[in-house]
Amino acid sequence: MSDNGLKTVELPNPVTVRQLANLTQSSPIDIIKQLMSNGMMANINQQLDFDTAALIAQELGYEAKPEVSAETLAEEKKKEESKLNGPAWRKLIEAEDAANLSVRPPVVTILGHVDHGKTSLLDVIRKANVAANEAGGITQHIGAYQVEHNKRRITFLDTPGHEAFTAMRARGAQATDIAILVVAADDGVMPQTREAAAHARAAGVPIIVALNKVDKPNANPDRVKTQLAEMELTPDEWGGKTMVVPVSAKQKTGIDDLLEAILLTADDLTNIKANPEAAASGTVLEANLDKARGVIATLLVQNGTLHAGDVIVAGTSYGKIRAMFNDKGKPIKEAGPSTPVSLMGLSEVPVPGDLFSVVESDREARVLVAERKLAQKEAKQEQTKPTGLDQIFAKFKAGETKELVLIIKADVQGSLEPIVQSLKKLNTGEGPSVNILYAETGNVTENDVMLATASSAIVIGFSVSVDPAAARLAEANGISIRQYDIIYRLIEDVEKALKGLLGPEFKPVTIGRAEVRAVFKIPKMGYIAGCSVREGEIRRNARVRVLRQNKIEYEGEVGSLKREKEDVREVQKGMECGVGIKDYDGVRQGDILEFFVIQQVN
Repeated sequence: MSDNGLKTVELPNPVTVRQLANLTQSSPIDIIKQLMSNGMMANINQQLDFDTAALIAQELGYEAKPEVSAETLAEEKKKEESKLNGPAWRKLIEAEDAANLSVRPPVVTILGHVDHGKTSLLDVIRKANVAANEAGGITQHIGAYQVEHNKRRITFLDTPGHEAFTAMRARGAQATDIAILVVAADDGVMPQTREAAAHARAAGVPIIVALNKVDKPNANPDRVKTQLAEMELTPDEWGGKTMVVPVSAKQKTGIDDLLEAILLTADDLTNIKANPEAAASGTVLEANLDKARGVIATLLVQNGTLHAGDVIVAGTSYGKIRAMFNDKGKPIKEAGPSTPVSLMGLSEVPVPGDLFSVVESDREARVLVAERKLAQKEAKQEQTKPTGLDQIFAKFKAGETKELVLIIKADVQGSLEPIVQSLKKLNTGEGPSVNILYAETGNVTENDVMLATASSAIVIGFSVSVDPAAARLAEANGISIRQYDIIYRLIEDVEKALKGLLGPEFKPVTIGRAEVRAVFKIPKMGYIAGCSVREGEIRRNARVRVLRQNKIEYEGEVGSLKREKEDVREVQKGMECGVGIKDYDGVRQGDILEFFVIQQVN
């Protein structure tokens, strides 16, 4: 019952006449009559917008309220989870007394494809020329800058866009409040665009799309908006929640609209606050060793106010601030929340992404650093155990997780789409939910493992191989990579994991790789590949994959392994040998033979 004595009813938007009749316990004929009296002809299946339906409901004695959709509930759930699992600096601010918090400038990260004009756009925004000083026109480090719009400050982080710097980009997104996704109006959405959006989602930050290069003759904004909608970034003008701002860095148009969109988004966020009176803390953006001046570190203050002369600890580095400079290189005495600074005085080069904080004295800093170094040494001695699919349900029961975060890599789009759709159908509301953070075609790469590390995800590959560097990084970071070649088995394993029925995980472990230098046909033996072992070792009792241009051509058993006409059990790196593959004669010169064994994941 509402305050004015009317019954309340929740209405979906839109709602049919039949649905409205059921919800208000009325006759559809009565509703059609009410609509006709208001000048609207309708039938029983006619869809009504919320305002029209609310007006009819009021005449029937009901007060209408918009129905909360499942998507809205899911978004609210994700926001709550991101608060619990967010960056350490955000947790520090949340621990502050709300009465001491005040609004701070938003911190914005610019992400996107390598040549869609991120640096040029930022260059126009801050009216300075950076791109000319960068090698090959590709940003080589994270820079932080402040600009002013309508008497309000905005802090920008310029993150590198090239795939080789994915780790730095992930760090940039984690230090930000709002992500600007730059998409060229002529090129449209590229694989790197999707990857950048995945990093922003993993960081739990809202995304504004800057539609750049709209001045080009071949620009096609509508096509790009369709691509964005397919990425679940539906433009607000299409009824979605993503602001898409047309800009041209070359013509310097749309920049004020973009800055205004940033401030509007910041006004909608409740967590862009800090306590300027607290001891300063924040994130290390970059650091290097200068021969003349010693360690130079760029920091982003995220809470409190940093003063020249403060003693700070950043990871396992510490020291007293000897000098401090703003983003324009001018000496400053203090820096408040959301302010980027470069400073001198640290004992060693800190790791970008480390949290820094101010401590009382140099002695306290030394003790804290000694404790951290000891903890790091002990952590290295403990082997990292990946969180496998078979552990998800147990973690859900223990309250340690509420969702299964997945990164999906498949050989072709025709395989990827049914996999993603089938996995989404597993969200039943009972047990952990499935969150597909990133889905793309191609082999599992280092970038995928870095994203999985940043978001505690499991990587699933379908009919693709894992790059050797990605496998090593996954082993070091404790990331689980599962490979499949049958779709129903992949879906079945995930479904069992969500219900706690999945058994122990077995995975292929690559032990060696060999390059095929020549192929010989031997009587009674078939085709033999003359190989040079490039990595690890190869064994007679291992299984083997034939890779051609990084795609799996065949997987099977080793039929024979010879060295100088002698049968051998194994061949080490740097040696040559002859390999026969059981039931396969299609091996070619230039192929890579990848040898692996199946091991249970502990």
